[in-house]
Amino acid sequence: MALTWWPVAIAGFACAAAAIVLALVLPMEQVRRQLRRMANTSRLTRLPEYARLARARLFSMLIAVALIAVLLGTAVVASARPNGWWWSSAVPDPPEDIMLCVGEPADEPVTGEFLTYFANEARTYGTERIGLTSANRRVIPMTRDYQYVAGRLGDLSRLSRDRGDDGGVSPASFSPEVSYVDYASSVEDVLALCMTGFPTFESTSSHRRSLIYLGSGQLRAPEETRPSLLTAEQVSAMASKAGIQINALSTSSRNAGVLPTIAKSSGGQYFSLENRQDQLTGDLDAIRSNPPAATEPIEETATSWFGDAPAVPLAVAVVASMLLCLSLMVLRR
Repeated sequence: MALTWWPVAIAGFACAAAAIVLALVLPMEQVRRQLRRMANTSRLTRLPEYARLARARLFSMLIAVALIAVLLGTAVVASARPNGWWWSSAVPDPPEDIMLCVGEPADEPVTGEFLTYFANEARTYGTERIGLTSANRRVIPMTRDYQYVAGRLGDLSRLSRDRGDDGGVSPASFSPEVSYVDYASSVEDVLALCMTGFPTFESTSSHRRSLIYLGSGQLRAPEETRPSLLTAEQVSAMASKAGIQINALSTSSRNAGVLPTIAKSSGGQYFSLENRQDQLTGDLDAIRSNPPAATEPIEETATSWFGDAPAVPLAVAVVASMLLCLSLMVLRR
C-alpha cells in the first residue's frame, strides 16, 4: 500500500510526536499544588485492594493510550489517501447485435416513439451494434457508431411530429413506395430482409442477435393475389439457423398474423399495441431485459487498476474507536 499525499502523513505524525513531547516536558507543578496531603498513605498503598485497583487503572490507561495511538495513526494514513492495485475477475457482457425492423411509415406516432427510445438507448451502449431496416430499405447498417445512430434515429423520429422533409430526411427516404407487377411484400419478407442485415447472417455468431419488429402482422391486402417470397416456416428456420431472437410489437391485434408464432419459435416476445400504445416503452424495456443467450461460453477475464484503497485503515479506525469507547465506560465504572 502506497500513499498519494505523503506530506499529509508526515505532518500528521509530526504533530502527534510534538504533542507527546509537550506532554512529557511540560511541568506538572500546577497539578501537584492542588493535591491534598494524606496521612498513612504508605499503609494504604500496601493494601491488596489498592494494589489491584492500581494495576487495573494502569492497565486500562495503557489500553486507552494504545487505542488512541492506533486511532490517530489510521486517521493520518487514511487522510493521506492510501492506494493500491484492485483486481476483478468477472464474466464480461457478451456483445450483442440489435436490428430494428420497422414495417410502419416513418411519420406514424408509434414509429417516432419507437425510434426515440432507441436513440436514447444507443447513447448508453458499449458492446452492442445496432442497425435499422424499413419495409424495403436498409436505413442504418449495423454499426457501433452510437453518436451517428442516435442522431440519425432522432432525425427520423421527428418525422412523426413535423410530417415533412427535415434536413434531407423524409418519409420517402425511410421507406419509398415500390410497386411490382408480379410480387407483393409480406411481413415474412420484411423480417427476412431485416435478418440479412446481421453480418454473416447465414450462420450463427458469437454475438447475441436480437431483431425487434414494429408494425402490423399483415402487410398484404386481403384481396392481394400476387405472390410473396417466404413463408412463416422459412423465416423461423432462417432465425433458428442464424441464432436470431425475433421480438414483435404488433400495431393491431386483429392483424397479428404470424408474428406471435415466429416470435415464440425464436425465443422472443410478442406484444400487441392496439389500444395500449402508451405501453410501448414498457414493452421495449421487457424485450431489452431478456436478450438472447450467448451462443458461445464467455471466459472470465481478470482486470486490474490502480486507485484509492482506504478500506483497511478506516476499518481499523472504526474498531479502535469502538474499543476506546468501551474501555472508557469500563474505566468510569
